Amino acid sequence: MDIALEIWDTFIGDPLYATLLPLSLSSSVSFPGFTNAANSTLSFFGASQPFIYEPATQLIYLEPSKYAYMSAWPRNNIYRQFLSFFLIVWIFGFITYFVSATLSYIFIWDKTTVKHPKFLKNQIPMEIAQTMGSMPIMSLLTAPFLVAEVRGYAKLYDGFSEEPFPYYSVLQFPLFIAFTDLCIYWIHRGLHHPLIYKTLHKPHHKWIMPSPYASHAFHPLDGWSQSVPYHLFPFIFPLQKFAYVLLFGFINLWTVLIHDGEYVANSPVINGAACHTMHHLYFNYNYGQFTTLWDRLGGSYRQPNEELFRRETKMDEKEWKRQTKEMETILKDVEGDDDRKYLAEEETKKDL
Repeated sequence: MDIALEIWDTFIGDPLYATLLPLSLSSSVSFPGFTNAANSTLSFFGASQPFIYEPATQLIYLEPSKYAYMSAWPRNNIYRQFLSFFLIVWIFGFITYFVSATLSYIFIWDKTTVKHPKFLKNQIPMEIAQTMGSMPIMSLLTAPFLVAEVRGYAKLYDGFSEEPFPYYSVLQFPLFIAFTDLCIYWIHRGLHHPLIYKTLHKPHHKWIMPSPYASHAFHPLDGWSQSVPYHLFPFIFPLQKFAYVLLFGFINLWTVLIHDGEYVANSPVINGAACHTMHHLYFNYNYGQFTTLWDRLGGSYRQPNEELFRRETKMDEKEWKRQTKEMETILKDVEGDDDRKYLAEEETKKDL
């Protein structure tokens, strides 16, 4: 993610930190036990070495402006890197979420879903509110991974000449999907354990018939835990820098797509929106993120109902009643009578 950080620093970070923490301030700040206030301040904030510009990639050269040398926190300061990545992930996640979810809502999502008996009153505002509350915490927990990456602890490489063997730059994409799909399957399945589910994962299952805005509406520890494999991958396997940025964007988009309610892909391999709808409806099935492989091997795969792939039947009241009857039976076993009472109250409010 050093490419994203360099772009951020060039256009936002350098003038921001030069304004908030100008280098001249360090000469007026003293710390007990330090002999040279200016050098001690820089050392205290993790900048014992002066900043020397080195491009993050050979493919892009962004000449630093004067602001790059005017802050008490230079670009290589670990605290600045942490704060920058926190803001990058938060802002990028915020923009990606709203743009992709809104486009999906306008052009893809079937608006008749709001008439489904399990679609809650004011559900979309509640989905957005939950997302806005979780995003800052998830960004805070993600930032340490990215700081470790830019400080050289990951196996990120730049050009094709640095790939470990020929064609690895192509192989890295299916390898990334396979690794993260395996890890997320077991993390997601673990989140359904009774000792964990009600605290962490249940808030996301409040959306039994999700809208695209439910895609990031998680308890922050739930959402972060399912993102860990994405950030763990480059510490185990080589990953090209631009590929990492591309995959980071793809993951956020995919998360929206599997919540968009458009069941166009009736694939036995891809874990698309239909499979994920089965998960929201029936809880203990289809934990996978990208494929159905691990659900099949783990005995948790449930083929989506054929009715979901025909527009004339997927939102039919007969189908809704069948879904609701089975879902409530499973819900009683998973969450107990208290939650059934809560859902009944929500449905009553919706009818008022």
